[in-house]
Amino acid sequence: MATSALMRFSVADYVIFALLLVFSSVIGLFYALSGGRQRTTQEFLLAGRSMTFLPVALSLLATFQSAVAILGVPAEIYTSGTEYWFLGCSYFLGLLIPAHVFVPMFYRLGLTSTYE
Repeated sequence: MATSALMRFSVADYVIFALLLVFSSVIGLFYALSGGRQRTTQEFLLAGRSMTFLPVALSLLATFQSAVAILGVPAEIYTSGTEYWFLGCSYFLGLLIPAHVFVPMFYRLGLTSTYE
């Protein structure tokens, strides 16, 4: 029988975690204090509608995929079988309707989110 060891953060883990927090804070402070470019909500959320499709597509992909999904889906398929793929296929098909109906409508209305 395998014994489970109590897992704890080591000094290296704390250093990496602290560096991650500091680095993220520095990026946020730099863009908050650099001023000038992002004065309105439109400029902040939509970059003044001047971005090409690639950064927008990558941003949407990042919002749909989470770290939990990236780690959990392969584990779910491994333990429960491949019937989980049906959910993925239906999810993909279910996104075609909003992508072709709702997103163009929101764009023409000039809305920044569905909550407006």
